[in-house]
Amino acid sequence: MTTVVMPQLGESVMEGTVVRWIAKPGQKVERDEPLVEIATDKANTEIPSPTTGVLVEQLAKEGSVVTVGGPLARLDEAASASATSAPKAGATPTASRPAQAASSSSAPAPAVDANGVRATPVGRNVAQEHGLDLSKVPGSGAGGRVTKADVTSFLERGATSSQQSEMQPPLSTFPWQKAPTAPPPPYSQPPVAPPYSQPPPPSFGPGYPVPGPIHMTLRAYKPPRYTPKEGDQVVPFDHRRRIIAEHMVYSKATSPHVPCTAEVDMTNLARLRGEWKRAKETGGKAPSFLVGLCRATVQALGEFPRLNAVVQDESLILRKEVNLGIAVETEKGLLVPVIRKANELSVLGLARAIDDLAARGRTGKVTADELSGGSFTVSNPGLKGNLFGAAIINQPQVGILRMGEIVKRAVVRERDGEDAIVIRPMMYLTLSYDHRVIDGVTGNGFLHRVRELIEEAKFEL
Repeated sequence: MTTVVMPQLGESVMEGTVVRWIAKPGQKVERDEPLVEIATDKANTEIPSPTTGVLVEQLAKEGSVVTVGGPLARLDEAASASATSAPKAGATPTASRPAQAASSSSAPAPAVDANGVRATPVGRNVAQEHGLDLSKVPGSGAGGRVTKADVTSFLERGATSSQQSEMQPPLSTFPWQKAPTAPPPPYSQPPVAPPYSQPPPPSFGPGYPVPGPIHMTLRAYKPPRYTPKEGDQVVPFDHRRRIIAEHMVYSKATSPHVPCTAEVDMTNLARLRGEWKRAKETGGKAPSFLVGLCRATVQALGEFPRLNAVVQDESLILRKEVNLGIAVETEKGLLVPVIRKANELSVLGLARAIDDLAARGRTGKVTADELSGGSFTVSNPGLKGNLFGAAIINQPQVGILRMGEIVKRAVVRERDGEDAIVIRPMMYLTLSYDHRVIDGVTGNGFLHRVRELIEEAKFEL
């Protein structure tokens, strides 16, 4: 008998959610045949069978969260599919109880906080981000533990006013600021505002009202609930959309985004692509403008290492390797596969890596490890109707570049000492950077250097 456990699906992945069982109880599966589909915060992955045998028992139900090393199923290598698919008539379920007890006892126990609340790590993190007291959330996991789905479901239903008063204040997004350890006591009157440091308002004499500050108390805003009407279509968030939403909100709440935009003349790069197309190494297929931008980005990151970094606690870690993330749109949502050691790749190497990751990302064959560990990201949302825009930083990185549409425009250039109006293919390129660790001089200098490299277009295949 073989127990199938949750594998390590990535360096930062500690648990996974069972999306669906591909194999059914009593079904014979071959070695490396897909057994179950697991969703992590990076991607969905099909777990193959480690051996040939019959699926005797599914130890984790669909929708349950299993930590790395936790049991998923039991396989019997000696049994046949026909024998296990139809149990004997006189058999009682009591015989399987010891095995079930043994499997449950072998599962790693979820973390327990000071209040005795059992919760999964991801569920606890989501609760902390929203300032939610986990003791108020009913748990549906093994042993009553609170899962991520329990927390998000509780937040979606919305807390009542009494529950809101019991919610803890959210953790500070700045490491050096400590959040309060307990919520403030309820009060019936607004607190007295602190004295203002401004000079007192001018007096207009007796009988005239004296203007003064308006006392306001800030509360958590909740938009009004909308009741769907006939003809409306309700599309629930799937797992990936929920993860994307959580990451985007977390990034905007954590990093003060500063966007800056440069206008880039793409003339020389367009001419260079024509040369690439005629080169025998490319086989008539020239690397795209995106590849040229990635090559310029990698070179500029070497000159501005502060942009090739991640924030961790109260430190900025400057990465030695440039692991370049490329945003890819798929039918199920956005993915950001990572090109490892992009600074060691040529233009052709970057082109092949981008094509490979984009193709596998759209077919769902990219792995969790290929979606993690990035140090900087480039986004190309499309060539039509996208003049410019500021992308959201992929945490814990500190910057992201976003391409705009390439359009022909009239620009002024100097020719023979005289200004002349010429038609050039132009593109707006926008950098979003984290102002906690990147100042304006550094951010603007990096963007200007990327622009210079693209306009010079001296890249070699």
